[in-house]
Formats: sequence, structure tokens, C-alpha cells
Amino acid sequence: MSEAMSPPHSATDRWKVWDSFVEARPDTGFMQTSWWADFRTTVGYDHFGAIIKDKNGIVGGATVQRFPYAPQRCFYYIQDGPVIPGDEATGGEVFKAILEYIERRRKAETETVSHLRIEPRWLRLPGFVSGFRAIPPLADHYLEARDTRCIDLRPSEAAILAQMKPKGRYNIGVAQRHGVTVIEDTSNQGLADFLRIYKRTAIRQELRAKPPSYFRTLVSTLSSLQRGSVFFAEYRGMRLATALVVYFGNRATYFYGGSLVRHRRVMAPYLLHFEIMRRAKALGLEWYDLWGIAPPNEPDHPWRDFTVFKAKFGGVEVHLVRTLDYVYDEAAYDRYVAGERDFGDRGFQNPVPHERTLSLGGCE
Repeated sequence: MSEAMSPPHSATDRWKVWDSFVEARPDTGFMQTSWWADFRTTVGYDHFGAIIKDKNGIVGGATVQRFPYAPQRCFYYIQDGPVIPGDEATGGEVFKAILEYIERRRKAETETVSHLRIEPRWLRLPGFVSGFRAIPPLADHYLEARDTRCIDLRPSEAAILAQMKPKGRYNIGVAQRHGVTVIEDTSNQGLADFLRIYKRTAIRQELRAKPPSYFRTLVSTLSSLQRGSVFFAEYRGMRLATALVVYFGNRATYFYGGSLVRHRRVMAPYLLHFEIMRRAKALGLEWYDLWGIAPPNEPDHPWRDFTVFKAKFGGVEVHLVRTLDYVYDEAAYDRYVAGERDFGDRGFQNPVPHERTLSLGGCE
């Protein structure tokens, strides 16, 4: 195998081939695409590709983001990856080749690379992974949710409703009886309404909100590529709930959103998500990923409220392996941890053991 950014010759064509590869893989996500990497340049990341090929084409790889978090220091970050073959032997070979390619890039850096962070969509930890440290949820700024809930959209609409919890079905009916409607709007007014609802929700939930510029660029990107949309639940002309949804592969992902406390009795958020499911199903998508729930057995987790809300839609919980860090420079990593420790109260753990993580499956 060889690490490749080989023919086709242009960088644009090379990334198109990569994007087609990851789009067809159920074990990765939109954060491995070139368009996501390009979007991330607007918030301080640059990137490179570690793409592994054999004589038949791409067999695996990763879009690697590079983030300078302090003067003369940076770290590498692989979201939704790396992407490797499913069998243990070949997967291990490809994983090793990816790390070796990244290591050569690291040695050519003018800045100190403290660590490599990976967030693969693995349901268990492969035996060939060693030397990484498991990072708990909410430990610092630079990680994504590893626990989620997914709704299977392949059954009939009646069956999707039937598998929900009774309260979920009931609340959808309440919203319908009150005349709540759901629309899409990615216009400037739609973005302004999204930001207003999102900000109020973040304050109420005591969450760290993204800046408006983040969403202006993201919505523009999604709209231009037809990779997502912004939805609203309306009641008597008022927008009460919103959801920013990303389309990738066979999944629709509820990425960001929120709701107002006003007119809570009409249950607008429930109809909002059910209508998103219906529209995603009509597009031929197979899963609705509700993107982020509290880890198992943590009833006091900060995400407990919206975890309970999402559970009413049924589906299956999906528990991916924890965020993993491979440390290149201990002193630089210690300074990184010290700088981030105040953000969360859960701390950093010791190197991850070779243990299997369990999952109910789904969202694949």
C-alpha cells in the first residue's frame, strides 16, 4: 500500500475521489469530507489528506485537521475517522500506514505538534490500537459527542411512529392538533431566526454557544452544496423551534438547534423532528441521527434534559469509542491539558486499555 495524493492530477479531483469514497462508507461521517475541512479553515484549522491506496484504489485514510492552539504549538485532529477496512488484519495495516504518513508530516512541521486526536466511528476498540489516551466527554473544547441516538427511517411512517415512546407520539399529535407547521428557510431571515432561538437555548441550557459567523458560513456551505437545511416549527406565525440538519451518506444529522419556552404546551419541537424524519425518508435517507446524548449511567450529566427529550423518539442508542489522543510531545501535551482543564471537570484519563466497548448498534 502507499500513501497517495496521486492521479487524478488536480487537487480538486483528488478530493472528489476521496469524498465519493467516504460518502459510500457507513462507518464515517460528514466531518471526513473535503467540504467540511474547507469550512473548518474559516475557524482556524487547516488540513491535509492521509489517503491510502492499493492497485484497486482507495482502501482507507483520513482528512487530518491541524489546529494551532498556542504560539508555536498545534495538534492534529481526525473527526469521524480515520476510515479503515472492517477486517482486523487489513484494518490494522491501513491504520498503521495512516499513522506513519502523519508522523512524517509531523516531523516536517516548524511548530511543535503536541498530539493527534482521533474520533473514529468505531463501536469497539480494535486490538491493533495502542498507545492512545481516552478522553472523556466535555473534557475540553476540541471534541465531538461520542454517544447519540439514531432513528431507523427504513420502516413505514406508521412503524416509525409506533416504535416511539407513547409520550413522543402523543406530543406529535398535540402539535398537529394545535396547527403547528414545519418549514425550511435558509434565507438571511431564516439564519437570523435560527441564531435567535439557538442563542436563547444555549443560555438556558448553560452551553457554550458558537458565534454567529460560524453558522453564517456553515449554512451557506450546506445550502450551496445541497448538503443540509434549516427547519423551523411555527405556531401562529411565531417560530418556536429550529434545527440545522446535515445530509451525508445514508444519514440526516440534527447538528444544532433549539427551542423557545414560549407556547411550550403546543409541543412544537416534537413535530419539528418528526417532519424532518419524514422529509429525510422521502430523500431516500435511512437514519436520523439526533447527534449527542449523555453517556450511559450518568443521570446527572449536563446533557440529561435533551437526552430525555430525544429518547421519546425511540430508535437506538449508539455508543462510539471515546475520543482518543496519541501524545507526541509530553511537555507540550501537559501544557495543552493545563490550558483546557478549567473547561471541564472530568479530567484526562490514563492510556486507554484494550477493552471492548459495547453498543446497541444502529446508525450504520
